[in-house]
Amino acid sequence: MKILLIEDDKEIARFIKKGLIENSYAVDTVFNGEEGLNSAFLNRFDLIILDIMLPKMDGVEVLKRMRAMDIQTPVIFLTARNSVRDIVQGLDIGADDYLVKPFTFVELLARVRAVHRRGKMATPSSKLQMANLILDLERHRVLRGNVTIELTPIEYALLEFFIRHPGEICSRTMILEKNWGFQFDTSTNVIEVHISHLRKKIDQDFEPKLLHTIKGVGYVLEDRSEILAKN
Repeated sequence: MKILLIEDDKEIARFIKKGLIENSYAVDTVFNGEEGLNSAFLNRFDLIILDIMLPKMDGVEVLKRMRAMDIQTPVIFLTARNSVRDIVQGLDIGADDYLVKPFTFVELLARVRAVHRRGKMATPSSKLQMANLILDLERHRVLRGNVTIELTPIEYALLEFFIRHPGEICSRTMILEKNWGFQFDTSTNVIEVHISHLRKKIDQDFEPKLLHTIKGVGYVLEDRSEILAKN
């Protein structure tokens, strides 16, 4: 089980990491919200332990952006805030559990096990598929038929977003918000550039073509061969 620990207090982070490693967990540690969000975006974790009071970006904002980017990794909040309102807010924006400082490591470990058990019971298929395009979430790889396709992290995130919204027209704004989680200059062509690269990799040498442009609206991932066959 791989855990991302986002905690700015290095003594607390060292204490938690040491205890988790002693209990056979793999742990990556970062010390501010921006690094935490970037790490959650670029890597696959089974659980994230997230402090709320963080420099550069607080834990609440980190979690909001994670969920907007469709990162559904279970999250345990760590915080000194213990009011009912704070706890409810944390759970409402997508936290799976909430632990108030100071806490014992035994309690944290029990909550880690409990969240992991719930996650295993609710885990969906580790593969997403459209036609002969397969996204293997467990191995973080992409196949068309038996051919492995190498994607950049951004291209992979875009493809995962599209394949989780099959047949749904996705606007530029929706793609920016879900995959980057912050405001871009509306005149930027970052979307077009990355989608052009993604299309070349997953469609150029394969059939059927799956990633389509809806002129003036956005993009859609769908197998139109099935639609044509019905007509």
